[in-house]
Amino acid sequence: MTIPNPAYSTRSCRYGAESLREAALLIRAGEPVAVPTETVYGLAADATDSHAVAAIYSAKGRPSFNPLIVHVADRAMAQRLADFSPVANSLADRFWPGPLTLVLPVRADSGLSPLVMAGLPTVALRLPAHPAMRALIRESGRPLAAPSANRSGSISPTRAEHVLASLNGRVRLILDEGPTSEGVESTIAAPEHDHVRLLRPGSVTAAMLEEATGLPVLIGKGETKIEAPGQLESHYAPSKPVRLDAMRAERDEYLIGFGLMPCHINLSPEADVREAAANLFAALHIADASAQQRIAVAPIPDDGIGAAINDRLKRAAA
Repeated sequence: MTIPNPAYSTRSCRYGAESLREAALLIRAGEPVAVPTETVYGLAADATDSHAVAAIYSAKGRPSFNPLIVHVADRAMAQRLADFSPVANSLADRFWPGPLTLVLPVRADSGLSPLVMAGLPTVALRLPAHPAMRALIRESGRPLAAPSANRSGSISPTRAEHVLASLNGRVRLILDEGPTSEGVESTIAAPEHDHVRLLRPGSVTAAMLEEATGLPVLIGKGETKIEAPGQLESHYAPSKPVRLDAMRAERDEYLIGFGLMPCHINLSPEADVREAAANLFAALHIADASAQQRIAVAPIPDDGIGAAINDRLKRAAA
């Protein structure tokens, strides 16, 4: 079968002043750009332009009922887009800038494209810590909708080459600033007046949310519909079957290890869950490109960010 040539070639450029200016021009022209954050690489576009937001969904092949996270340059920009309760302000005070997304009531005068919210009365907002994403927001002068920069449902990208392998010909420009530091997507939380709902685990853990607010954190409660990214049953998935809690590789399996054990690649020989999180998606990309037909992953403790790792692995194996 002949695969048609892409409409254009994707360029990957080292992040700097010149590439930042080019990226901002593309954003203002309504085109998406791949950009690093501290979590994973994002596919960013003007969150106020419905054509630009539609281009994100098209490039990723993302279902339109799955809402997007809007990235902001500062708290003032966020408060122009959503209503902040005292609980939301407490969480923003403690964790912004950083890998926490807050799901908040969208303001009627936000100016955001309705496609961003996917028909919901709320918007997911994040103030990122990565200088490249924050600079792009400032340079373009727009809040940026930015899901992970990969085909929908596939392994998330933590390096520019992961983006290129997934979206070549679907996006004009990738800003390359090397591997991301966190390695898994942001925690997503919905603050209520007397509790916090944890919609997606990440490096900001349930215990950290409870400590910051003094309120109980409800995990996995009330997920009757998609109300935030990362809630699809099958997500973050390689092209090969994935077996979890594996202590050894079976025939035709590529084993991703944790701690001291024989394996093909190890997320953390020292059994450090933060190191494992940073290496997770890169290891899945390597395993998916290997000669073995299946992937096996060693057990990961559910403590701290381990809960986020296991959430991603469970969905990858679904």
